[in-house]
Amino acid sequence: MTTHTEQVTVLIADDHPVFRSGLAWMISGRDELDLVAEAESGDAALEAIREHAPQVAVVDLKMPDLDGLGILDAVKREGLETKVVMLTGYASGEKAYEVMAAGAAAYISKTSEPAEVCETIVTVASGGTYLSPEFHGPLADQIQQHSKDSGPVLSAREHQVLRLIADGNSVAEIGKRLELSGATVKTHLQHTYRKLGVSDRAAAVAAGMRRGLVE
Repeated sequence: MTTHTEQVTVLIADDHPVFRSGLAWMISGRDELDLVAEAESGDAALEAIREHAPQVAVVDLKMPDLDGLGILDAVKREGLETKVVMLTGYASGEKAYEVMAAGAAAYISKTSEPAEVCETIVTVASGGTYLSPEFHGPLADQIQQHSKDSGPVLSAREHQVLRLIADGNSVAEIGKRLELSGATVKTHLQHTYRKLGVSDRAAAVAAGMRRGLVE
């Protein structure tokens, strides 16, 4: 462990008061962590992330109004630097695949030991990723299944462009959002069309929705 006093700023969000209090107590007891905010709903969590800009947000997958994936999507869409650690109460390979594909820095079980949670926070703050061991098998199964069902996997940039297209953005708007030239955006689109086996935007969005790439 490093000897400097710089702490990792942390936000926690969970709609169960008892669990949230336990998480807060656990984090507050670690010298290397600084709990800057707590939230009991997804909307409140997103507002707190915008206000406090914590290095790491530990959020429950299932919450009122805005779930963990909704928070993650907003953080990515708004270009916020907070890393998201997703908490879940059940082991699902499909959900693990969805969460990690969406850009979560970590996916951990609520049954994890306190030390595992705290060490995960430190790991993702320094740029790492983490997945609870119980999800390794189910996630591997899902990756194999998706590779069979979905054909070629889109790159991170192609996935990003597809989601922006699905949101109704033009090539110019996407270029501005991603700081890319129009020609580069069109190239990404062409690669996406080819991988999805389609020839236009509407068909790409439809194919993306069928394969769970866009909502």
